[in-house]
Amino acid sequence: MEEKKIRILLVDDEKDFRELMTFWLQSRGYTVITASNGADAVSLARQENPDIIFMDLNMPVMDGTDALKQIRGFNKDVPVIIISAFVDDLRAKEAMRTGISGVFYKGKDFQEGLALLESALHTHKKLKK
Repeated sequence: MEEKKIRILLVDDEKDFRELMTFWLQSRGYTVITASNGADAVSLARQENPDIIFMDLNMPVMDGTDALKQIRGFNKDVPVIIISAFVDDLRAKEAMRTGISGVFYKGKDFQEGLALLESALHTHKKLKK
């Protein structure tokens, strides 16, 4: 039985990080849609209806916190994992109030991001049943 491919919206303004993480996630069987700023993320989240979102906080045009607030206006259920380069990022704490599934720190091994992803999807699927 073939399982539906999980669609991930990956939002980060750092092209190298975005490309590396996209390759890594695709190699594990995920479909990845990318955006380089919060405004594009809001638009893609509305159009593509991803299963989960990885969202950087510090981006041009619109930061991750503002983008997340807008996305929550039309999709309260999609799991969101915040990407941050800083462990003590105050915006990550602010984002937690909007119902995120976790924080992935850029200096960490991608395996930790995968663990967050799988945990968020597992929890989300249980809530939908």
